Amino acid sequence: MDISDKENSCLIVGGSHAGAQLAISLRQMGWQGRIKIISEEAYLPYQRPPLSKALLAGKQELENVYIRPETLYEKQNIEFALKTRVAKINRKAKTVETQTGEIISYDKLALCTGARVRKLEICGTDLAGIHYLRNFADVSRIKGELDSPKKIFIVGGGYIGLEAAASLKQLNHEVTVVEAAGRVLQRVTAPQVSNFFHAKHHQQGVSIVTNKQVAEFLGNNKVVEKVVCTDGTVFEADLVIVGIGVRPNEELAAQAGLKTNNGIWVDEFAQTDDPDIVAAGDNTNHPNKLLDTRLRLESVPNAMEQAKAAAASICGKPTEYASLPWFWSDQYTIKLQIAGLNTGYDQVVLRGDPADGNDSFVAWYLKGGKLLAADCINRPKEFMFAKQLLAKKIDVKPEQLTNENFELKQLV
Repeated sequence: MDISDKENSCLIVGGSHAGAQLAISLRQMGWQGRIKIISEEAYLPYQRPPLSKALLAGKQELENVYIRPETLYEKQNIEFALKTRVAKINRKAKTVETQTGEIISYDKLALCTGARVRKLEICGTDLAGIHYLRNFADVSRIKGELDSPKKIFIVGGGYIGLEAAASLKQLNHEVTVVEAAGRVLQRVTAPQVSNFFHAKHHQQGVSIVTNKQVAEFLGNNKVVEKVVCTDGTVFEADLVIVGIGVRPNEELAAQAGLKTNNGIWVDEFAQTDDPDIVAAGDNTNHPNKLLDTRLRLESVPNAMEQAKAAAASICGKPTEYASLPWFWSDQYTIKLQIAGLNTGYDQVVLRGDPADGNDSFVAWYLKGGKLLAADCINRPKEFMFAKQLLAKKIDVKPEQLTNENFELKQLV
């Protein structure tokens, strides 16, 4: 494909899941102009979920988790500017300025800047041995310190913290997880699911401590050695991983005068309030007609599907994005698949018994008798049906959900 500089140019800021998918979707939808992805990282876009799992555990290398092979980008004439940060957008001139002062023009601009880790703001965070887990460079630094069995302390009992704990425990490190809330995964799951994962980690030898908040890190020779909690409890640590959530990268858009509020505001077509700028991924705040609300999602499926809608808008073929949110987490031999959002649930019913030793059950979340979401533990069939029940808003009775002998396919 011979592309002239005189043809329309689409500039994609962010080498994320959304950025990679948007570029490919543009070509699939007939975009003939230039496509250039600007990424702060030194690598081609890669899958992020394996960071806390297979990559941290050493079961895969970066090349195994590229979203698309380099040859495909070359074939599709998709250009990259790696190790490059965009510092400013000039909407009037339709240009971006990089941190080195380079000016790059665009006809269409896509903001796929994702999210960054929330950082602990306490004493001692500048000590060596304290890490976050958001990109491949983070994983490389952590693995570089794991040459011998270590005492590893993980701050945060969310998905990232628990996945990292599972990966590192399987490498025979001593792992402690501290969670400020009363239970792990408290923000996203019911007590039955939290208790199940707590028990599984305990069986594997991971120590989980709840209702404790980290106050400071201490160490000699500028290397972390101790973790001090607000109640005075002290833990020894050779290495610390902090996983306390993320923040959307919305500042670039805000500085350009685009509307932001917990993410870059877009409509159902991934369009910002500038007709020549779209946005997709963890950095967007978008409407979802299925859920009848605005929200910001941190999920790969959302990034990929919203990127397709953004590409369609750029190509003048607006296609509404209204997908059911879904997520997953892998810990040991357990695959948790989540369909929907359980926000505001007032009832939880179980299909299967979390305590029977089979590591297989479903927690169904309802509100006013209506199904909101499902946490499926090693239950791929129920996960598939849960997505259909939720997407089609099918009425279902709790006794149908809990009855192992009732075929859910009768409902869908």
